[in-house]
Amino acid sequence: MQKLQIVKRGKELLLVVQRWALQAGRTYAAYVFLLAFFLAANSAIAATLEGRVVALNDGDTVTVLDERNVQHKIRLAGSDAPEKRQDYGNKSRQYLAALVFDKNVLVEWDKHDRYGRILGKVVVNGRDANLAMVSVGMAWHYKRYEKEQSESDRKVYAEAEFQARAERRGLWQTPNAVPPWDFRRGAR
Repeated sequence: MQKLQIVKRGKELLLVVQRWALQAGRTYAAYVFLLAFFLAANSAIAATLEGRVVALNDGDTVTVLDERNVQHKIRLAGSDAPEKRQDYGNKSRQYLAALVFDKNVLVEWDKHDRYGRILGKVVVNGRDANLAMVSVGMAWHYKRYEKEQSESDRKVYAEAEFQARAERRGLWQTPNAVPPWDFRRGAR
């Protein structure tokens, strides 16, 4: 599915560049250069992956089985959930399980993390699961990597965390909730 979408986008770009070259009377070399440029730029556009969630590691990592029966580890981008040994670690995992486990999802992604996991937004029934985790207080907005989010996602996730804190939802009921990145640093 992912390759088909990229090919479809590539063909659409090809037609746009071809029309531009013909209308502008550009040379064949300009046409080829622009086509290569647009196809290279297209590879930076977010890809999608469709499948069923078959496993959860914790509150921010799931495994998706695609239509070819290939498993993909997905790290929910924009959020960081408590570690398993941390307060709310199990509750966070349970909430994510109720939200996505054994359900068909769409993953919008554009890169892998240093562990080889796909970093992406998991969408289930039209709902952003990453944002849902932050909204109910089961994860932090991961501000360290917020520049990798779209501007609109950055704002929505930040506002969701602010509201969850203000209304003391989920882990924000704990007086001194320790962010997972600090917990991991202390566990080393």
